[in-house]
Amino acid sequence: MLRRLLRAKDRMDAASHEQWPVRRLAQVSGVSEAHFARSFKAAFGLPPHRYLLTRRIERAKALLRDTELPVIEIAFRTGWESLGTFGRIFRDITGESPTELRAREAAAAHRLDQVPHCFVSAACRPDLTIAVSEKRRRAEDDNPVAEERRLP
Repeated sequence: MLRRLLRAKDRMDAASHEQWPVRRLAQVSGVSEAHFARSFKAAFGLPPHRYLLTRRIERAKALLRDTELPVIEIAFRTGWESLGTFGRIFRDITGESPTELRAREAAAAHRLDQVPHCFVSAACRPDLTIAVSEKRRRAEDDNPVAEERRLP
């Protein structure tokens, strides 16, 4: 079973810009959708959708750091269908906007060319052990201004 899951994971890694619904991943693995979703989370610690988000954000961070492409072009190249969704989820996961990340990375003098790429990728991988919507809800619970808006 692990070999089948790795096949689907490899496909997501190779084409993270594509849409990967559970149905398509299950077909790649040759198992049912429910069995695939449960097995993937058990094997890799994240549901397939969150894993795909980590890959997309990781790729977007690399493009922001290493290229001068416009943010909208990076959003589309990494599989997002709207700039607004990309920016919101990027901020929720990384804690800063794509533009802020690019400015911070440009200001810092790095010598990353001497560090193996696999180490840089692992260090920059976002942590998605909880859902983005759960992070947003927790942030709102800690924000007194958001609390006032909810009161009648």
